[in-house]
Amino acid sequence: MSLTKETAQLIIAHALAAAGQQIETTGHTLAVQPEGIKLVNLEKYQAIRDRFRGALSTHALADFARYVEQHPGGDIKPHGFIDQDRMACSIIFNLGNDHVAGHGDDTATLILKPTAAYKALLGVVGQRLDQQELAEFLEDWAPNITAFAGDEKLNTAQAIAGIRKMTIKATSQRDSTVGDFNHARSAMDEIEARSQETLPTRFEFTTVPFEGLQPATINLRLSVITGSDAPVLKLRWVAEEAQREEFAREFKGVMEQQVGGFVPLTIGTFQLGA
Repeated sequence: MSLTKETAQLIIAHALAAAGQQIETTGHTLAVQPEGIKLVNLEKYQAIRDRFRGALSTHALADFARYVEQHPGGDIKPHGFIDQDRMACSIIFNLGNDHVAGHGDDTATLILKPTAAYKALLGVVGQRLDQQELAEFLEDWAPNITAFAGDEKLNTAQAIAGIRKMTIKATSQRDSTVGDFNHARSAMDEIEARSQETLPTRFEFTTVPFEGLQPATINLRLSVITGSDAPVLKLRWVAEEAQREEFAREFKGVMEQQVGGFVPLTIGTFQLGA
């Protein structure tokens, strides 16, 4: 009986598959498999998994630290990375090192959420607000706010009244000069925002920005834009970038304190290569 070319190739392919022939290369192990052979992972049919792996994601600092502390250790060493821009920390428990590299698929990630007060502040800073919007913000977060008119401290109710009772006053002046050979005119318009009450010029907003950090006092300058019939108000965060950097440095210190004793930490982000 003669064999066709296709039949002979199929017999050779199955023989190679049964032999499980492997080729050792620098840094890789390759298996000789015929085309069309399907590999099936039987782990899901076993009573237990081959190894532990998973991905925790949480906003709770205390729970994150407890999980890292109680996570079982192994031969593959863990490593952590702190992303100060995102106020986040990621731990890879089976990362390993250059000599013993893990799969990197057992992780825990903490992303701090801003507190309600800090989130509310971020929603109004730098925005164009009308009197009603700013007054309601001051009313909602009165326990966090201290108002000032220059160096004079105002109570919050007084500051809110000053915002609510603002008016726009416009005055115009016209000058005209006539000579034998010329005719000149000038016009000057002055627009001023006034209030029947004392108008605040700045605020101090005190809050914990993120869970686990210390309370911070944020200085806000009040600007009044008078180009329309009703005043437009803006709150400017004084030295915003510097204070955000201080939050990031404090976050790094908290993470060193909470999990640095269990896992080495590095500033930055990390992505496994293919």
